[in-house]
Amino acid sequence: MPPRYDRGDWQEGDGVFNAAAIASYTCRLADRIEHHVRAGDFPLVLGGDCSIQLGASLALRRIGRYGLAAVDASHDFRHPGNSDHVGAAGGEELALATGRGQEDLTNLEGLKPYLRDADVRLFGIRDYFDEDTAELAGLKIPVVTVGDIREWGADALARVTAEAFAIPQLQGFWVHLDADVLDPSVMPAVDSPDPDGLFPDELIALLRPWLASPHCAGLNVTIYDPDLDPEGTAGALLADVVVDAFAQA
Repeated sequence: MPPRYDRGDWQEGDGVFNAAAIASYTCRLADRIEHHVRAGDFPLVLGGDCSIQLGASLALRRIGRYGLAAVDASHDFRHPGNSDHVGAAGGEELALATGRGQEDLTNLEGLKPYLRDADVRLFGIRDYFDEDTAELAGLKIPVVTVGDIREWGADALARVTAEAFAIPQLQGFWVHLDADVLDPSVMPAVDSPDPDGLFPDELIALLRPWLASPHCAGLNVTIYDPDLDPEGTAGALLADVVVDAFAQA
C-alpha cells in the first residue's frame, strides 16, 4: 500500500513534501520490482503520481545499468538547481532519479544516481513547453515532442530507441507512461490536462515496439485519477491503450 498523499505542515522551502514516506515506499516498491525482474517476469506497475518511477529506477539500479523511455506531457525535471518551487516529487522524479535534489530521495541505499543522463529519453512533451528543454539539451537528454512524433512517426522513433537501448553497456530499459501525455479530449482524468497531446493510436504505436523488445524490463502507468472519471470512460480507454500495445507487440 502506498503512503497517504499528505502535505502535513509542509511549507514552501522545506524541500519535497512527504519525502520520508516516499523514500520508504520507493524501497518497498523496488523490492517487489527487483524480485520480478530477476525472476524474468515483466512487471506492470499501476500507480498514483509519477514518483513511482523512482521505485522502478532504484530496483533496476540494484541489478545493473538500465535506460528509461519516459512518455509524459512534461519533463518532470524540476530541481533546486533550476527552480525555487521544488516540493512535489511527482513533478521532479526524473531529476531525482538522475541524482538532482535532496539526498534522502536521490541517494537511497547509496546508489545515486539511479539513472545516467545518457540513458534517458523523453517522449510526448508538449511542443509549447520550453521549461527545462535547454538544460536537457545541454545534458544530451533527447526530448521528442508531440510534433516530432507526428513528423517522424511514432513507430519509427520507438524502433530506433529500442535499438539504441540494445547495447552491451545496458541490461535493458524501463518504460514510464504518464496518462497526461494523451490529449485531454480523450484523457481528461489527470491533474494537468494540457492540450495538444497524443491520441490513442499514436501512443499505441509508440509503446508497441518497446513492449515487444526483449530488452524492455517493465512498464509503469501513472497519473490517471478515477475521481475525475465518474463514468470510467477515460480509465477504460487507458486500459485499452495498454492492452492493445501489448497485444500488437
